[in-house]
Amino acid sequence: MPDEAPDDASATTGSAEAEGAPDEVRRRLALALDVDDLVPALRLARELSPWFGTMKVGLELYSAAGPEAITTLVDLGVDVFCDIKLHDIPTTVGRAARVVGALGARYLTLHTVGGPAMVRAGVEGLREGAAGAAAPEPVALGVTVLTSEPEASTHLLRQRVATGLDGGCEGLVCAAPDLATVRQLAPSSVLVTPGIRPEGAPVDDQGRVSTPRDALAGGADLLVIGRPVTHAPDPVAAARALAASLL
Repeated sequence: MPDEAPDDASATTGSAEAEGAPDEVRRRLALALDVDDLVPALRLARELSPWFGTMKVGLELYSAAGPEAITTLVDLGVDVFCDIKLHDIPTTVGRAARVVGALGARYLTLHTVGGPAMVRAGVEGLREGAAGAAAPEPVALGVTVLTSEPEASTHLLRQRVATGLDGGCEGLVCAAPDLATVRQLAPSSVLVTPGIRPEGAPVDDQGRVSTPRDALAGGADLLVIGRPVTHAPDPVAAARALAASLL
């Protein structure tokens, strides 16, 4: 079990909790905790949870801390987005998803390139795991086309959306430029959009990005934001400005 964050982080958190985003903004924002150590990840989560209702555990943090990354964040009272993009044979994906569901994750990504049978196994495993642990019903997210794939065709996008829907996904992950197409194909799905960059922020390694306001206007339900906030000189000020831009 990692050590607790230093007292100065707790003090910062206390002052941050005196403010924060309105609930209608906070529940639309997910913070990407793309670090390789659970201690700084928890520090960021505590400090920035007044602005972000969801914390994303990606491959980097999951590889460093494993299931504890999910359970520790669940204990903070935030939704946890387990973004490990499961892609394997259906049996393996189903069993892995069952574990994630039992840990209490709210969201889990399944790569639709694996096909409908694999996606369906992941969806069912996730639900079974959550039900067995008496956790809230989770949302399986089908990954369509990565934001680093600028040349992806509309045909490929439609194919992957169809795979996610056929497999039973309640939500889909798509880049901002794909939102209109995906919303037309999946009108009732939860749409999660990564590659979010405030106006003027570096694009980094993302091929297709969007401002937060444009992504929400385009139909996104949940925006995933990482480096523009977590790597900012003052993450709290960056989170505050982000939330203010959506009011």
